[in-house]
Amino acid sequence: MPSFACQDCGETFDLPQATLDKYPGWEPKFCRKHSRSRSSATKAPGSRRSRSTSARDENLTVAEVLQKYTDGPEEGIFTDGSSVPNPGPGGWGVVWVESGEVRASSHGHDPETTNNRMELTALIEAYRLLPEDAVVTLYTDSRLCVDTITQWAPGWEKKGWKKKGGEIKNLELVKELLALSRAHPNCTLEWIAAHAGNRWNEYADSLAMAWRRETV
Repeated sequence: MPSFACQDCGETFDLPQATLDKYPGWEPKFCRKHSRSRSSATKAPGSRRSRSTSARDENLTVAEVLQKYTDGPEEGIFTDGSSVPNPGPGGWGVVWVESGEVRASSHGHDPETTNNRMELTALIEAYRLLPEDAVVTLYTDSRLCVDTITQWAPGWEKKGWKKKGGEIKNLELVKELLALSRAHPNCTLEWIAAHAGNRWNEYADSLAMAWRRETV
């Protein structure tokens, strides 16, 4: 059966070819567990959606995102990363916001990468924007990144960067991100829901997809 990587947890999951044949052009992005958690926001292919189409689906410019979305936190650093397809070409985006105004932003592109690498890269670039005495919350819509840095990586480090079940994927990025998070002890890392109408998360998503557009 065809295999796919979940954009939330990074785990590989399979789907029968017969299921894929029902929805030509559909590329599954989430495993069963995380697709259920998103069911209130995004329905199955071909069905009606309970929320408006996401900025990623529409590939909005950052100006269009600001016109369309108003909800969510007004302070913090918001990050996002993706590849289309996964693996394939991708990008990352970061925006630093204070009192609802952009203080700084950056984005980049990699011609051959994965969703998880771009999510990790976005967080690395976010920390690089900050002085070490910064007091700010960093937001990512990747639970995998949050759990990796806040729960798993310190344990892997104690074991000589080993874990049960095999290799640690994207180890060089994990090491760099862990070091940067420790160098910014007053900053916190939090998960934020993707494509839930949070203005600055959608803005970061737009930056991550800018490589697919002529206008940022």
